[in-house]
Amino acid sequence: MTDGYDLLDLDRHVYGDPDAPVTVVEYGDLECPYCRAAAPVLRLLVDESQGGVRLVWRHFPLFEVHPHALTAALAAEAAAVAGRFWDFHDLAFADQDHLADPDLRRRAAALGLDPGPFAGAAAQQFAPAVEADYLAGISAGVAGTPTIFVAGTRVSGEPTLDVLRAAVAEASR
Repeated sequence: MTDGYDLLDLDRHVYGDPDAPVTVVEYGDLECPYCRAAAPVLRLLVDESQGGVRLVWRHFPLFEVHPHALTAALAAEAAAVAGRFWDFHDLAFADQDHLADPDLRRRAAALGLDPGPFAGAAAQQFAPAVEADYLAGISAGVAGTPTIFVAGTRVSGEPTLDVLRAAVAEASR
């Protein structure tokens, strides 16, 4: 627990109405270009649902492919403690080529946050949260990103708005 923030709560990063009847879970990597492409589609899905859909982000850093994915995930957790997860998420996706420690600290400062816990040894306090997400993903059969579940059912193929709308409609039956 960090300042009242439950690091092991798998639903800690929610976009949309927390009580929405349909939950979309994305296992994502902040350095993944496919996750960056899916982000506006997922946001639109939630925004147009009139409170019917919520998006939950879970970290699944593909650290063997993306060298800064893990440190970016830790920094996102630091932002979350300050209530700024989604702001940091958007900044990371806006410039995925700059996710090294100095970049993460600059992003923190740009958000008006103390850059100290965003990188280096101080960021390791957030490792249990990222690990919990990652292990939950492994248990759910996640192997790549983005992997999206709508009401617990894995969405196959490219997460287009039409595909996601159909999955939400099926889940709402």
